[in-house]
Amino acid sequence: MWIAESEGAKFWAGVLSELKARGVQDIYIACMDGLKGLPEAVTALFPRTLTQQCIVHLIRASMRYVAAKDMKAVAVALKRIYTSASIEDAARELDAFEETWGGKYRAAVRVWRNAWDNVVPFFQFPPEIRRITYTTNAIESLNMTMRKYTRNRRIFPNDESAMKSLYLAIREASKRWRGVHHWKQAIQTFQILFGEDRVPINA
Repeated sequence: MWIAESEGAKFWAGVLSELKARGVQDIYIACMDGLKGLPEAVTALFPRTLTQQCIVHLIRASMRYVAAKDMKAVAVALKRIYTSASIEDAARELDAFEETWGGKYRAAVRVWRNAWDNVVPFFQFPPEIRRITYTTNAIESLNMTMRKYTRNRRIFPNDESAMKSLYLAIREASKRWRGVHHWKQAIQTFQILFGEDRVPINA
């Protein structure tokens, strides 16, 4: 767990450097939720990594600009974008979304336009991998469990006691963890996309 007052590329580079020092050799896909500087840091330290914007965060971010009466219709239009079969189809759906809603919700369209380079990788994957990479909800669920364990104790006597609480939170959360659905199909696709030098046959 890392905490900083101002997070940016330099901060995230430090985080990723520590991960490297701990033995992380490669990252295939990094799904992220728009944290400033994180895509640049990932690309700098793991240049072969595909950076993927969290689709759920994009939806939430764009919906912040939409009036309640239009939310259902906008959600349907957005779903046509992220469920498209190919990047070309998705780009057409994004153009259609802008044509229909851009006049009323220009900021909602801009959310997708600004993030588009980090949305593109998503569309090269088959559905079984998209279900794994489209959201950061899994890590957010873990963060929620950790907050639950630390919420009632705002002050810890020392760093060790705080780390013990976080360890207990992770141990509790791990009881609910299950294997990744469709992993066999996913690993075969990873081997095709990234090569067996990065994804060994026995992965």
